[in-house]
Amino acid sequence: MTRTHLARLALSVAIAAALGPGLALAQNDTQNPNDTAPPDKAKAAEARATGAQNLEAVVVTGNVAAGGLKKIDASYAITTATSEEIKRANPKSTADLLKIAPGLWPESTGGQTGANIEIAGFPGGGDAPFNTVQLMGSPLYGMPTLSFFEQTSIFRLDDTIDRVEIIQGGPSVVFADGQIGASENFILKQGTAVPSGSLGVTYGDENLRRVDGFVGFPIAKDWYGSFGGFYRDSDGVRDPQFPADKGGQLTGTLTHDTENGTMTFYARWLDDKNQFITPIPLIQHGTDKFSAYPGFDPLTSTYYSKDIQHVFLAGYPGGGTNADLADGRGARMGFLGANFDFDFGDGWHFSDKVLWDAGDVDTNALFSGTNPASLDDELYNLSPSVGGFQLPAGSATATYKDGTVVDPNQSVIHQGWWFIHKHLKNLNNDMRVSKELFEGNTLTAGLYLAHYSDDDKWALGNQMLMTNTPNAKPILVSYVNGGQTFRLTDNQGFLDYGGYNITEHGVANNKAFYLSDLWRVGRWLFDFSARIENQQAHNTVCNLSNVNLDGDPNTLYDNAVPVCNGTFSRTDYDKTHPSWTVGANYRLADNMSVYLRANKGAHFGDFDNALRGNATGNTPPLQKIQNFEGGFKYQSPRVYADISIYHRQFSGLPYQPTDGAGVPVGSPLLYGSDSKGINLTGAVTPIENLRLQLVANYLDGHYSHNQSCLPFTNLVTGQSGCAFIDGKQLQRQPKLRYMFTPSYTLPTSWGDLTAFVTYTHVGSHTQDQSGLQQLGTYSTWDFGVIAHVQQHWELRLQGTNVTNELGLTESNSRIFGTASDTGGVILARPLEGREVNLQVRYLF
Repeated sequence: MTRTHLARLALSVAIAAALGPGLALAQNDTQNPNDTAPPDKAKAAEARATGAQNLEAVVVTGNVAAGGLKKIDASYAITTATSEEIKRANPKSTADLLKIAPGLWPESTGGQTGANIEIAGFPGGGDAPFNTVQLMGSPLYGMPTLSFFEQTSIFRLDDTIDRVEIIQGGPSVVFADGQIGASENFILKQGTAVPSGSLGVTYGDENLRRVDGFVGFPIAKDWYGSFGGFYRDSDGVRDPQFPADKGGQLTGTLTHDTENGTMTFYARWLDDKNQFITPIPLIQHGTDKFSAYPGFDPLTSTYYSKDIQHVFLAGYPGGGTNADLADGRGARMGFLGANFDFDFGDGWHFSDKVLWDAGDVDTNALFSGTNPASLDDELYNLSPSVGGFQLPAGSATATYKDGTVVDPNQSVIHQGWWFIHKHLKNLNNDMRVSKELFEGNTLTAGLYLAHYSDDDKWALGNQMLMTNTPNAKPILVSYVNGGQTFRLTDNQGFLDYGGYNITEHGVANNKAFYLSDLWRVGRWLFDFSARIENQQAHNTVCNLSNVNLDGDPNTLYDNAVPVCNGTFSRTDYDKTHPSWTVGANYRLADNMSVYLRANKGAHFGDFDNALRGNATGNTPPLQKIQNFEGGFKYQSPRVYADISIYHRQFSGLPYQPTDGAGVPVGSPLLYGSDSKGINLTGAVTPIENLRLQLVANYLDGHYSHNQSCLPFTNLVTGQSGCAFIDGKQLQRQPKLRYMFTPSYTLPTSWGDLTAFVTYTHVGSHTQDQSGLQQLGTYSTWDFGVIAHVQQHWELRLQGTNVTNELGLTESNSRIFGTASDTGGVILARPLEGREVNLQVRYLF
C-alpha cells in the first residue's frame, strides 16, 4: 500500500474513531421515537439558512468591544455567514466563498488555490494584495500575498467552521494586521456540554469522493474539546489524467471556561494537493462574445496530462530537481493558536490572540506563454518575438517521445512548466487591554507583533513545446544546419531551462500599537481608532550567471542557463506609517440604524512586490488609501437590508514597463485610482417559507494621476507601443455584479425540504489597466435541494453552472495590451462546466 493510500486510510479512520463515541451517545438519545417531527420545522429551517442575517447577531471582527458588537451597532459593512450559509453558497474554494460579500470578486477559475481576489475600488489586478484570512481573529501570515501565494491557499473549508465574518476597509485599517482591503475571520466550532457533531459522505460527478466529520464533546467540568476534518479525492471538472485535488485537513480545539473568561487552544494540519488551472485557447468575437477553439471544450479541457506530469528541471537551484504536476499548487501546513479573553472586573478586560504556523506551499504548474500556431509556422515562419524559431527551411525533425513524427500542421504552443518551492513560517500576537473610563466609554490599547519568513527556490521562465490540445503531449525538435545537428529541445520537450532560477530568503517583523475609544451616547455609538505600524524586512536573492550546463554548444536548450553564482543581493526595507478610522452609528429604531465612517491606511510592500529586484532605499512607495463610506441597516419579519456606499482613492500604485521577454525596462511609473460604488445585501420574505435574497454591487472605478502613455511590447503581435490608462476601468473588476437567490422551504411530517436557485450576473470587466483586453459579461445558474429527515439525517444535492455558461475571469495575465491575434485567438480562463454533488450527513 502506498504512503498516499495509508495517509488517506489513517485520516478516514481518525475521523470515524473520533466520531464513534458521539454516534453511540446520539443513538441512546431518550427522545420519544414517535416524535418524528419538530413542532415548527419551517422556523427551524429558516434559522439554519438565515441565522447570520440578523442585526442582533454579535460580530467580533473589526471592533474591540468586549464580547463583540451587534451588527446593528457596527458602523461598517460586514457580511456574516453561518456554517449552513457557507454550504449553500456551494463555494469551489475558500476564495470562492467571498462572493457572498458584495464588492468582493474572487476569480475561482484557477482551481482550489492561487486565486485572484478583487475588492471593489481596490486596484489589485491579480493575486490578493488587499485580502487577509484570519483564523479565530489571527492573520494566517504577516503579508497578504507573495509571488505564487495568497492566504486562501493555506485554508480549506470544512465542518469545523462555525461561521465567517467578512469586513471591507473601515476599522480593519487599525486592528489585527491593519489590512486596508478585506478581511475574513473564520471562527471554529468548539466543544459542547452534550456530545454533538456530524459525519458526511459526498460524491460529485467529477468523480469527487469526500468524507467530512466533526464532533464536539465535554472533557471535564468547564473543559470542552472538538475534533474534525475532511479527506477528498477528485478528478476535477478539467480532468488532468491524475487526481486534480487530493488531500485533507484535521482540526482540534480545547476550551476552558472560568468565572472571569475563556481560553481556547486550537490546532490544524493541512495536506492538500490541487491542480492550478492554466488558461486555454478560445476565440474572441468583439468585446463580449467568445467561442470554443477547435478541439478544446472550454468547460472541461485542460493542457495537463500524464505525458507532461513528471519532469526534471535542470535549472532549479542546487543542480536540478524532479517535479510532478500532480503535486499542484498545494499546501502542507501546521497551525497552533490560542485565544484568551478575561474580565478582571472594575471595567478592566484583557484579550490576547496568538497564532504560529509553518509549512510548504509549493507550486507545480503550467503558465501561459505565446499564442498557439502550427508546428510548421513555429519552426520556420514566425519571428522570435511571437514564439517562432525561424529555422532553415525544411531542416527540422519533430517527434513525440515515442519517436512518432509530428504532423507539420499540428497546432502547438509553448507553456512554462514552473516549480516554486516555498517554505513559510509565521508567528503573530495581538494583545488588547480595555478599561471602561466612565459609563458608556471604553478605551482599548493594543499591541500587534508579527515575525515571519519565506524561503524559496524557483525554476521559473522555462518553456516546454507541446501540442495545443487537451491533455497535451511534449514535442522534441532537432534540426540540421551547415551539416551540424542541433537539438532545439531536450528529451522532455523543454526549449530552455528557465530565465529565473533563484533562491530567496526573506525575514520580516511588524510592530504596531493602536488605541481605540468606543463611546455610547444614547442612540449614538462613536469609535475613534488610530494605529502606528512599523515593518522591518530584508530579502536576500542569489545572483545569476549564465552557464552551459552540459558543455555542448549543440544542445541549445541549456547553453545559457541562469543559475545561482554564489553571490547574493540583499534589500532592506524599513517603513513606518500611521492609520486611523472614525465611525458613528445611530439607531433610528430598535431594528434600524445608519452609519458614517472615514479612514486612511497604507499597504506595506512584500518580499516579492517591493523588495526583490530593488535596491535598499529605492523600493516602491507605500500604497495609500483614503476611504469614506456610509450605510443603512434594517430588519423586520419580512425584510432585511444592509446597504453601503463608498468613495475610495488610492495613490502610490507602481507600473513596471517590460520588454517582449517580460524583462523590466526603465523605472517604475506611479499612478492612482478613484472609485465610487454601492454594496447591497437584502432579503424579502413575501409569504411564509419563501425567501428572496439579493447580493449586489455597482462600481464606478477608474485609474487616475498618470497622464503618460505607458510603454509595452505586445507578446501576441511582437509590436511595441504604449497605452493611456488614466480614466480606464479598474482591471478585473466588474462594474455590476449580483446574485439573486429565491428559496422555498416545505415543512413535512418527516422533516423539511428546501430548494433554491442562484442567478449570478457578472458585468463588463477587463484584463489589464489599458482596457484593451475586454472579458465581456456572463450569467450563471446554480441550484440546491436540501432535505432534513427526522432528527438526524440530511441529504444535500447542489450544482454550479448548470447551464454550462461560457464566461471569462481573465485572459493572458502576462500581456499588457491586446491579447488576441489576427484570428481572434486568446488564452483565457473560462468558468468550469456543470458540477453536481450529492452529500449524505448524519447529525447528532
